[in-house]
Amino acid sequence: MPGARAVKQLANESYISLATFRRNGKAVETPVWFAIVNGKLYVVTDGTSAKVKRIRATKKIRVAACNAWGGGTGEWVDGTGRILADKSTIKRAHAALQEKYGWQMWLLDTTSSLFGRIGRRAYLELSLG
Repeated sequence: MPGARAVKQLANESYISLATFRRNGKAVETPVWFAIVNGKLYVVTDGTSAKVKRIRATKKIRVAACNAWGGGTGEWVDGTGRILADKSTIKRAHAALQEKYGWQMWLLDTTSSLFGRIGRRAYLELSLG
């Protein structure tokens, strides 16, 4: 499935299963929230998580629509992922996540701040196709 078409089909989904790959090629799937900005998918996660380490090691990813528990509801689409460093892109990604998830994102932000995890955040940019 071409990237633009895949992004369009994911637009109304709440979760995607993000598969990142170990050095041995084995996929590890995780359900995540995401937002779309200019044809790219953006995800926020703990910067110390294994998925961040795997993306740092290999840019290869794949995504599929899923439910909150990771049960697949769509077909897999290959792509690449990268860890964002640009503050303006991070700001746009965060704003898109806030717009999409509303009070849930507020709650995540608040608890992350209260427990000192907000500084460990990593934002991922996923390109499909």
